[in-house]
Amino acid sequence: MEDIAKLQIGENSYEFPLVKGTENEVAIDVKTLRGATNGVITIDPGYKNTGACLSAITFLDGEKGILRYRGYSIEELAEKADFLEVAYLLIFGELPTKEQLEQFHADIKDKAIVDDDVRKIIDAFPKSAHPMGILSSLTSALTAFNPSSVNVDSEEDMYRAIVKIMGKFPVLVAWAMRKIQGMPLNYGSNSLGYVENVMTMMFAKPNEDYVINPIVKNALDKLLILHADHEQNCSTSTVRIVGSSHAGLFASLSAGISALWGPLHGGANQAVLEMLEAIKQDGGDTKKYMAKAKDKNDPFRLMGFGHRVYKNFDPRAKIIKEVADQVLNDLGVEDPILEIAKGLEQEALSDPYFVDRKLYPNVDFYSGIIYRAMGIPVEMFTVMFALGRLPGWIAQWREMRLGKEPIGRPRQIYTGENHREFKNISQR
Repeated sequence: MEDIAKLQIGENSYEFPLVKGTENEVAIDVKTLRGATNGVITIDPGYKNTGACLSAITFLDGEKGILRYRGYSIEELAEKADFLEVAYLLIFGELPTKEQLEQFHADIKDKAIVDDDVRKIIDAFPKSAHPMGILSSLTSALTAFNPSSVNVDSEEDMYRAIVKIMGKFPVLVAWAMRKIQGMPLNYGSNSLGYVENVMTMMFAKPNEDYVINPIVKNALDKLLILHADHEQNCSTSTVRIVGSSHAGLFASLSAGISALWGPLHGGANQAVLEMLEAIKQDGGDTKKYMAKAKDKNDPFRLMGFGHRVYKNFDPRAKIIKEVADQVLNDLGVEDPILEIAKGLEQEALSDPYFVDRKLYPNVDFYSGIIYRAMGIPVEMFTVMFALGRLPGWIAQWREMRLGKEPIGRPRQIYTGENHREFKNISQR
């Protein structure tokens, strides 16, 4: 392969270098295009064919169903690591030693207290507020309680900011849920692990001891790992582009949370449960709805099947399907919604229409089922996604700032009116 790409525009020919990644991905470097061609740019709605950065964090091959964090397969990490180890790996580039992990966790616990005035902010929200709106607002509000900007040239300053948000974010997540449930806001315990603390803060009732179910804890650990990073998706690229203006870490994360909120992104697992609820209200006939999904003239859309990136299978779904089975078997939950989900899954895995098109249940389908079985309200599903994605966002923000990336500034092709003369209001 030549190491250049040639572009012909009219009678003029231009050459641009090719950039090759460590997994043999190839990109045409067009950063000089506009200057060399006197104003010509590329147009790529949604940036589906545009690389915004060079990144050493996550590798994703949708055609082959491969997902790796820093070179480690998602299958191996989900089996052998816990969430905090994966968070450290994503942020700092290497798996931690025992001493590094213990220090990381100790430093996180040391920063896990939220300024008590944050309670006043959360008190101002009505119970009807969506917890993603609460989470985004509170994350942004942390900037007011930590006004000094992060000196990205100082490893110590950067590390301090990272452990601070890793400590405080689970508190905000738990408080967002307890707010909408009318439960008192609480803290966990320094004697617990990271994920155990999340569960305790979310579920503990003031009048009884909370006992952690190891199967549920294992399921949540794996869910958070599977959601920890996913290359340059909508929310991650938002974090990077906001951070490219040298906005602080908390402000950049708040923007990422807002991007994640959308039903086409992090809200997909909530959409799955809403679909299941609608099927239940209509009698629960899964065969009827699978037929509707296959009918091109029917507006019904089957949520939680297939993936816009993975063209074969979602490697995360294969892992979490086993976990979903374990949770449902252990908890013995009798829930018509979950029975409908099982019915749809069986239909899709055996129907040639779905099998031939590789429309398999994805991670959003199974994560929604698990959260439902755990007793997490549907409006909290995307918040749980954000909790998992936190270390990925931090890693991407850190990489972008340390790499001295320029401020993001996409171009456009103008399609509006040409120059017009202004008319006074009496002449309009």
